[in-house]
Amino acid sequence: MLAARRVERVAALSEQIAADGGIALGVAMDVTDETSVGSAYDIAEAAFGPVDTIIANAGISAPGRSTEIPVAELRAVLDTNVLGVMLTAREGARRLIAAGAQGSGCGRIVLIGSITADMTGQGETMYSASKAAVAHMGRNLAREWVRQGINVNVIQPGYIRTELSGDWFDTDGGRAQIAAFPRRRLQPIGALDAPLLYLCGDESAHMTGAVFTIDDGQSL
Repeated sequence: MLAARRVERVAALSEQIAADGGIALGVAMDVTDETSVGSAYDIAEAAFGPVDTIIANAGISAPGRSTEIPVAELRAVLDTNVLGVMLTAREGARRLIAAGAQGSGCGRIVLIGSITADMTGQGETMYSASKAAVAHMGRNLAREWVRQGINVNVIQPGYIRTELSGDWFDTDGGRAQIAAFPRRRLQPIGALDAPLLYLCGDESAHMTGAVFTIDDGQSL
């Protein structure tokens, strides 16, 4: 089940998954809206049965100097990156508890943070703060739900060429940033696949409250 505000994006990805032999469904969901989140979970359960794995991956940024960014943009970052993660995770936890995760131990929630949670820099203060909140949120939710059969873990990716970064890495400043990384490269988005699948699977049954940095050594 793929959910996002831009439903045309997840619909296209669902079609691609189906063409490759998988089964997927795309649905519109605004993570900042509790009603929208609940409706998306309803659709998921109607299509596939009880949800057992949740990945909270929505995120936006508001780059620029902190003295100049409009307050509306700052609020949008917090609403999506912090409140949105909480609403997505807690609605999933409610469904998991109702479905009997305490007995099965099959509940998995993975929050996607960022290495900027542990770094300082210029131009991404609110984004970095929101990702630090995600890391601490993950550990607290893991503790809160540890007896309900729900594992909560956090992945903190490094810099990847995505729509969020735009054309930054094609600018002089972006190229200089890459050159400053120990391995002088961006990591591919596929580097996250194996760790994510591990945290969603049975092999991670005894792992909860962990924060994993996956950044190809960029933060060293």
